[in-house]
Amino acid sequence: MVFSSLTFLFVFLPVTLVLYYMAPRRIRNAVLLLASLVFYAWGEPLYIGIMVFSTVFDYANGLLIHHFRGRKGLARTIFIGSIFVNLGVLGFFKYIGFLVDNLNLLFGFQLEASELPLPIGISFYTFQTMSYVIDIYRDKVPVQKNLISFGAYVTMFPQLVAGPIVKYGDIAKQLACRTVTMARFGEGAELFLRGLAKKVLLANNIGLLWTSVKAVPAGELTIASAWLGIIAFTFQIYFDFSGYSDMARGLGKMLGFDFLKNFNYPYMSVSITEFWRRWHISLGTWFREYVYIPLGGNRAGIRNQTRNLLVVWFLTGFWHGASWNFILWGLYFGFLIWMEKWFVLGWLSRLPSFIGHIYTLFAVIIGWVLFEFEQISAAAAYWGAMFGFGGQGFYNADTLYDLSTNVVMLLVLSLCATPYPKKALLLFRQKSGMGGAIAVCGLYIVMFFMSTAFLVNETYNPFLYFRF
Repeated sequence: MVFSSLTFLFVFLPVTLVLYYMAPRRIRNAVLLLASLVFYAWGEPLYIGIMVFSTVFDYANGLLIHHFRGRKGLARTIFIGSIFVNLGVLGFFKYIGFLVDNLNLLFGFQLEASELPLPIGISFYTFQTMSYVIDIYRDKVPVQKNLISFGAYVTMFPQLVAGPIVKYGDIAKQLACRTVTMARFGEGAELFLRGLAKKVLLANNIGLLWTSVKAVPAGELTIASAWLGIIAFTFQIYFDFSGYSDMARGLGKMLGFDFLKNFNYPYMSVSITEFWRRWHISLGTWFREYVYIPLGGNRAGIRNQTRNLLVVWFLTGFWHGASWNFILWGLYFGFLIWMEKWFVLGWLSRLPSFIGHIYTLFAVIIGWVLFEFEQISAAAAYWGAMFGFGGQGFYNADTLYDLSTNVVMLLVLSLCATPYPKKALLLFRQKSGMGGAIAVCGLYIVMFFMSTAFLVNETYNPFLYFRF
């Protein structure tokens, strides 16, 4: 089940909210846990045991590490065992096929690996339970002694499928005590509806253009069509993922939780370094806190800093998928950030900001090609079409048709990828008093009905980060 589905909007969410608010405060975590298990089992009934195992396993590890804190050797052994098992489970379901295929290729083996469907959200909830154990071992957060509360944290349906990755320390107090006012609920509902509109009205519609262009062999694409297609994907993946993150944060507020922002207008960035501070913020924060800094971060000389950057960006790419294109995509950005760290940022600081903006968008768009095509040869062929090596000229009739039918959508997407519409809406609300508040409420109602209408008639409703 995904948030942008009629079943979720008109069945699961209303029933869950009614039961949640009818329940006494002391059992709301239990209601949330049960609702989250139903949400997960709706699409993955066979794999719910894995999530339950991860929850109970790391709950017990947290208690054991806390209990044996005075015996450092034993606490360390439990900690290492927890990390090993968590990575082992993630590796088995997500990476075993990749490992077997590459062993066969390198050494001529004839090994076979069963094609196992990837459990939904396993990359997200595994990182969450690992961060809890790591922070308990570091004595940075209080141990959670209530299994129901810990289970609610791990399985919480708003951020279960696609994040943001919520660290236990960020919501530990909220698990114990939280309140929801009408104003807070309304804020969450607005955030959810904005995210729904991003996903359904923007991402899905521009995604149709990318699907159409991608279906054409790269050798038959014109330069303009190739650029138009990947620009469409650039918008699609942003509005798809940030829309889902907004919906997750909105649902969290409706339930009394504050999740950290996961996107902050990344396409406004003037460097790749800034882009990754604005894109998938929770993942970047996780790797910085639990990998980069423990490795030494920026300390201990250029060689170690370079190693640390490469390790983090190798893992960032590999986290996204068990394929070489994701690994190379991660290393590509790691290399760009390394160059910026040592000299490019110095150059950019002396130039007008629009040059840095153009450079960043160009580098990001080039990277999305590698992200989207699993076969490196297909990515190379698409790059060739973008830079005129396909031999089909600059544009043709198909290019003009695609551009003319999508130009308004592209202008809307460009505007909505900036903070200006949100600022204008806030200013309008502040200046217009009660009338403005009613008008804004009407706007959100229209957005909801339009999104619902598209979902009723639309067969194209993918979610790009659903299986990461």
